[in-house]
Amino acid sequence: MRDRVRDRALVAAILVGAWAAVAWGTGAPAFILPSPLRVAEAFVANAALIGDHALVTLAEVLAGLALGAGLGAATAVWLSLSAPARRLVMPALVFSQAVPIFALAPVLTLWLGYGIWPKILVTVLIIYFPVASAFLDGLRRADPALIELARVMGGGRWRILLRIRAPLALPDLASGLRLAAVYAPIGAVIGEWVGASKGLGYLMLLANGRAKTDLMFAALVALALGAVALHAVLGSLATRLERWSRTGRWR
Repeated sequence: MRDRVRDRALVAAILVGAWAAVAWGTGAPAFILPSPLRVAEAFVANAALIGDHALVTLAEVLAGLALGAGLGAATAVWLSLSAPARRLVMPALVFSQAVPIFALAPVLTLWLGYGIWPKILVTVLIIYFPVASAFLDGLRRADPALIELARVMGGGRWRILLRIRAPLALPDLASGLRLAAVYAPIGAVIGEWVGASKGLGYLMLLANGRAKTDLMFAALVALALGAVALHAVLGSLATRLERWSRTGRWR
């Protein structure tokens, strides 16, 4: 754990150093590329404002993540139990990925208004397929000989799912959750860019429109920090799921 934190801190330091070198080395105007110091000052000066908008974005991300991951996992279970459903639904799911999710954000805003629900739905749509696809692959990867042995011993499909398929598929579900942690903030911010009155995405557009580039970068830094924290939390959960699938122990 300490090594992981140290590595992330080192990467962050390198990125900030490169950012500072480009900003100061090129002599770019502050309204084009503010220095890390200027952004830090804007972050501190507008901490309360950024915090209020960050809470809105966090609520959108967590709600979308819970709904998207839950629906994705439920869909994977359903498709793993029903061959006809797989034949009918899987092509539709694959085809749905050909439609850019970002293009649906204006439509959802038109239908549902400028409240929180369009952002949540964009987040749900952007993480639903990765979770469903990863978990379904895991559920269908169980050893056929083991499944057949369980059937011979009188195991029904639900008992086989709970005792064999699902535990073996937990690492795949963990991979889907890791992807969801990366995509969820993107979905929420895209929804805010299309139409919102609150949130970090809205704050970034507002600051950009007023030529407050340092505030825009400060909001972007807050979003990045939140995304890293969310990925760390879900990464820890995913690691525990993988450990549980191997050893039966949560810790």
